[in-house]
Amino acid sequence: MRILLTGASGFIGSALLVRISMAADFQLTVATRRPLSDLSPEVKSRLVPSLDAEADWRPALSGVDVVIHAAARVHVMNERSDDPLAEFRKVNVDGTMCLARQSAAAGVRRFIFLSSIKVNGEWTSSGSPFIADAKPAPSDPYGVSKMEAEQALKDLASETGMEIVIIRPPLVYGPGVRANFLSMMRWLYKGIPLPFGAINNRRSLVALDNLVDLILACVRHPGAANQTFLVSDGEDLSTTQLLRRMGASLGRPARLLPIPEHLLSIAARLLGRKALAQRLCGSLQVDISKTRELLSWSPPVSVEQALNQTAKHFLDNRLK
Repeated sequence: MRILLTGASGFIGSALLVRISMAADFQLTVATRRPLSDLSPEVKSRLVPSLDAEADWRPALSGVDVVIHAAARVHVMNERSDDPLAEFRKVNVDGTMCLARQSAAAGVRRFIFLSSIKVNGEWTSSGSPFIADAKPAPSDPYGVSKMEAEQALKDLASETGMEIVIIRPPLVYGPGVRANFLSMMRWLYKGIPLPFGAINNRRSLVALDNLVDLILACVRHPGAANQTFLVSDGEDLSTTQLLRRMGASLGRPARLLPIPEHLLSIAARLLGRKALAQRLCGSLQVDISKTRELLSWSPPVSVEQALNQTAKHFLDNRLK
């Protein structure tokens, strides 16, 4: 089976590249904007200079059975564009549909789209996790762009018969993770006291290895066709629990102060960090029962294993 992978230089895409390269039943082509070094001889590489509506994907799509579209304009904490939604749409909607239409024309059988849990929304109430087939409720430009791409892909599937698979991960962590998760590890490693010792929320996360495993299951499984899946590690943690367990993996016990949640929320609003407070104190849970049942899939890596792997990578690279 010939697979085309986009976004192969990114956090998720690079892990997919390694796993697909190791699979005897797959032949891999990667499409990148810049050449990748150290590719194995079995992996074909095609340069696609842009991810917008004008990109020519035809040379990369020759003989391809399945496209895994992991490239995107990702969510950023400090957006600087005057019109963020327009910028997200250029890549996440227009660019995705440019690739999808050319894929259908080239005879691609299945198109796997890496979306985001932000399509469902930003938070969940206690005991009411997101489900895959609920009505979307994105609240930021990134989430809106992913929702619009999903709908356009479904319309294209109806028109062409090309199978569409949509995967909406929550926060992804693992070796090499960056952004807020990396900052958290740095705080813990330095032994900085943190005011997060009394947070009773519940958040679903997904280890990089678990997400990659699900994506490959969606390549192979016939039941994945034209479905939307949520994914997680199957164990939800509070912010307090995550910090304690990550600290243990780093060998640096977390120094957590039991500040009440309502005081943290007030302080965050005064500092203009309301969104950050929502991530730290609010809940975001996903129900992966559909994923488990339809694909006979379970997360192969436990939270403890994934945190240990993430910590080891952090420590190994910190000491270099």
